[in-house]
Amino acid sequence: MVIDILRECDALLEGHFLLSSGRHSNRYIQCAKLLQYPDKAQKVLNVVCEKIKDIDFEVAVGPAMGGIIVAYEIGKQMGKRAIFTERENNIMTLRRGFEIKKGEKVLITEDVVTTGKSSLEVAELIESMGGVVVGIACIVDRGSVPLKYPVYSCTKLDVESYENDDCPLCRKGIPYVKPGSRNIK
Repeated sequence: MVIDILRECDALLEGHFLLSSGRHSNRYIQCAKLLQYPDKAQKVLNVVCEKIKDIDFEVAVGPAMGGIIVAYEIGKQMGKRAIFTERENNIMTLRRGFEIKKGEKVLITEDVVTTGKSSLEVAELIESMGGVVVGIACIVDRGSVPLKYPVYSCTKLDVESYENDDCPLCRKGIPYVKPGSRNIK
């Protein structure tokens, strides 16, 4: 059902993409295309909410941009507080009066987890404030590397990705598109 809804929203893209991790891929999941439809996002995120219903957490924290709506929807469905982090001088921060209390249990929320870079930055911030990270919830787990936190996803996709100098798409001269929000070259 999740894959069908992602396809229906044109959220699964094919081509040559530069990912926010710096790796290249032949497929990209543009969850913003899903998240523009609140009814469809609710259905998809209900899948992960069922998986985390027994996880003890007090607040969902999503990194901007992709994790904000995910945090909100999970917070809404689970009856939890939902906040977000954002970059300031390229460092993940909590702003706008948001805070994490010492010992507060936090679920990090994302649209897509590939290398977990943004999630790990958020985890570092949360732990520096005394919070306890209990896991990461996402729409799509591309899981290219194991993370030190459990990952709960609506769906898991195996999508090939390549280092820049080992990319067969680059060797074929196919130009890449950078659809993500992080500034990389």
